[in-house]
Amino acid sequence: MSHKPLADMVESMAQAASASPNDGSGCLGRSSRFAAFSFVDRITQIEGTSRVCGLYTIPPEVSHFPVSLVAEAIGQLAAWVAMSVVDFTHRPVAALAGDTRMHRLPRAGDTLELVVEIESCDAESIQYRGRALVDGNLILELSDTLGSMLDIHEFDAPDALRADFDLLTHAGRAPGAFKGVPRPVLEDIPGSTPQRLEAHLSVPAQADFFLDHFPRRPVFPATLLLDAQLQLAQRLASAQAAGPVRVQSITNVKVRAFTAPGATLTLFAEHTESGQTESEPIMIKVGAQAEGRTIAGAKMFFVPDTGDTA
Repeated sequence: MSHKPLADMVESMAQAASASPNDGSGCLGRSSRFAAFSFVDRITQIEGTSRVCGLYTIPPEVSHFPVSLVAEAIGQLAAWVAMSVVDFTHRPVAALAGDTRMHRLPRAGDTLELVVEIESCDAESIQYRGRALVDGNLILELSDTLGSMLDIHEFDAPDALRADFDLLTHAGRAPGAFKGVPRPVLEDIPGSTPQRLEAHLSVPAQADFFLDHFPRRPVFPATLLLDAQLQLAQRLASAQAAGPVRVQSITNVKVRAFTAPGATLTLFAEHTESGQTESEPIMIKVGAQAEGRTIAGAKMFFVPDTGDTA
């Protein structure tokens, strides 16, 4: 994996973070954080800087838990170890994910067994792969994942994060704090074709998940953006297949910039015929633009939906 695109993203993200407003008040009240967008209940094992395991239980009452949040849980587990390695001076943010494979949809009440294998970690970046299982069965796999490390003070209070990490690595926190996230609402843009769909995504100006992501510098989570892109891509893939489809894998995920509360993004999903046969997955290229500039993209692969899978 080439690290040059990451260097460009690190620079632009660092500039955005340093320019963002920060009232200097630190974290919000303890009752307001560590709940709305936190997907690790307990860290059960840490093997140096090479491997970490954890657990997360999806609350039974949550009706909508996107598969992208399983990837979020894996990434958060990796982030806890990365922050501890550098003594909570930096934290990783999403940048590149080479390959994500979905095996089945998560269900309310599932306890995710999270495993992260760290290939490298320092004050500049973390590279890792991970997986989530339920009752020993694979739900999702991440590989070739790279996050850039930025100054933690721009996002959260180090002492509060240390306390959260201590809780996770000892008693753990009680499951059930997460109350869900709203489904993405897309406004179709006229002029769509059988090969391309476009839509506007209005990021909420206020939402509970901003309390965790992040207290000092609210950022629209990349995994929620991915969920919105997946919704648009699945519509296009279903039209191409003339029937229901499921996502099999997502590759080449790139997040190039932060998205602030209240932003309006333009999403697109595009199907390319070249190289496709009936036996191959349908590939849909997705992207997101803010003010005419591409800020995120990925390739999504769909197959016919035959039952209880992603």
